[in-house]
Amino acid sequence: MITFALAVLFLIGTPGPGVLSTAGVGAGFGFRAGLKYLVGLFIGTNAVALGVITGVAAIVLSVPVIRWVLMGASILYLLYLAARIAFAGSKIAFIAATIAPGISAGILLQAINPKSYAVNTTLFTGFPFAPDNLGFEVIAKLLIVNIIWIPIHLGWLWAGASLHRLNLSDAAQRRINYFMAASMLAVVALALFAGIQR
Repeated sequence: MITFALAVLFLIGTPGPGVLSTAGVGAGFGFRAGLKYLVGLFIGTNAVALGVITGVAAIVLSVPVIRWVLMGASILYLLYLAARIAFAGSKIAFIAATIAPGISAGILLQAINPKSYAVNTTLFTGFPFAPDNLGFEVIAKLLIVNIIWIPIHLGWLWAGASLHRLNLSDAAQRRINYFMAASMLAVVALALFAGIQR
């Protein structure tokens, strides 16, 4: 069980679309807006976990066309979120983002996020610690994942919102937003590279 918990910590804590977008929404729009987005990520993460546990995700993702469509949708959506974060609070009138991504945006990101499927598949199909009682193991894993997931994501949100609260100059806030967006674009590039390698 300890090995599983450490795996959760490392797999969830490493920068990916969920944590980077959480920090970005916090930096661009503040803690309260970020919290709504985080609720959506939480719902989406658990929906993906249930899809993996029940085998629905494996059936759906076994079709190559669906995998590529999800990858494409994920990349486009990450680009959209990166733009929203990059231009939050900026004075570029034609693209300024005035409304923060909310609950539905968080759910959508996790539904099309390849890392979410990969992490959940790794966690729920690996690291057995109660092979004689599968029901107990699945419930325990869900609890452990969520107990670790919540503070990690709240920490990333707090870090992003702390930057938002510093009352920085417009130029400094724009640079932070651009950095957060660039980080998300790096994840997009990695996802593209990984998809091409397959």
